[in-house]
Parts: sequence; structure tokens; C-alpha cells
Amino acid sequence: MWKSITSVLVPIHPEGRRFIAIFAAVTVAMFLFLPSVFGWIGVIVTLWCAYFFRDPERTTPVREGLIIAPADGRVSDIRKMTPPPELDLEGEHTRVSIFMNVFNVHVNRSPVDGRIAALTYIPGKFLNAELDKASTDNERQAFTIEMENGRRIGVVQIAGLVARRIVRFVERGDHLLAGQRFGLIRFGSRLDVWLPDGVEPQVLVGQGTYAGETIIADMACDAKAPLPRRS
Repeated sequence: MWKSITSVLVPIHPEGRRFIAIFAAVTVAMFLFLPSVFGWIGVIVTLWCAYFFRDPERTTPVREGLIIAPADGRVSDIRKMTPPPELDLEGEHTRVSIFMNVFNVHVNRSPVDGRIAALTYIPGKFLNAELDKASTDNERQAFTIEMENGRRIGVVQIAGLVARRIVRFVERGDHLLAGQRFGLIRFGSRLDVWLPDGVEPQVLVGQGTYAGETIIADMACDAKAPLPRRS
């Protein structure tokens, strides 16, 4: 019971405060000028907005070689293909796509420790984020993260059918820790992770993920050491 309550009563990300205030103001106006049933609908929508922008703390595994899920959601696709040119990754890489619905936490976190070597914003459409062509046609923000060992991983935030704004908290050249917040997407979207060459995913299509906690791949599969965690 307590776990269920604490999963809802978590901090709200600052990006959501003005949206919650707007929803609340519209709700008050509904109570004043429309039948009360509309006001109560506004209350429900305002509560949902607050729930959408929740930003829970996460405990991140930190053993060298781990690649951590950057988003809450469901693995919607896994395939090997050529990455988009903005990532500057050569050859074919495995892409793990995570779909975020409007009830998932939308704060995104870095999958590895590393430096942002490339950062590119691409304007585009707002197709259903589960469609494969959303990765090339939709508005998106691409990050290339270079690890200490020189290997690179690509992360792409993709706006969806409802999403209308990608927000990033970092700049090119910034150093990130695995599990560190780097951005969010407002209202339903998708995030693609392009694994380093030769690295196989350890998740399956349909599997749920938690940003900053779920291990999606391991660059040192033979490592047997217990996993320390970063709170």
C-alpha cells in the first residue's frame, strides 16, 4: 500500500509547473462559468498533468560496461540497421526503441557515463511514435555520447502524435553520469538507443523499462561482480 502511494506522490519536474498552473486555472474557470461536471473533468485532467510531470528518484547500477534504459516505457522494437547521419556512428548498430505512453514518466536519463560528442535537433512531423518512420520523419533530438574507452552510443528523443516539445537539459561537451537526467518529452513519445557496434541487447520486445534502472545491454557480458548502485 505504502509503495503504491509513494509511486504517485513523487516530486514534480519544474518543466511541468506552468502546465499544471494553466490546467488548474482553466478548471477554476469551468467551475465558475460552466456546469460543475466540466469543472470535475478539469480536476481529473489537472491531476493527470501533475502525474505526467512526476520525477521520481532512481537507483542506477554503475558497474562498468552496463547500458541503462534512458526512458520509462515499453520496448517496442529491436533491430540492426544503419543509424541516422546526425549520430555520426559508422556501420550497422542495434537500435532499441522504447515507447512512452502518456502515463509513463517522461524524464529521460543518460544510459552511460560519457561526454556528449554530438548534439543535433531535427524539426519534423508528429506521426505516431510507434511507427518506424517516426525515427526519420518526426521532430527529434539526437545525442551521441562518447565513453571513456572511446566507444559511442546514440540516443534519440522522438516526438510523437501528442508530444509537441522536446526539452533538453544539457549541451554538447557536457559530461554525464549513467542515470543523470538529460531531458524530457512532453506528452507521449519514443526514445531510440543505438548500441555500440557488436553489443547485443538484454531486453525483449514488449518488456517494460525504467529510466536509470533497467539494464538494456552489457558491454562486459562475462562480468560476474555484484552491481553497486548510484542513488
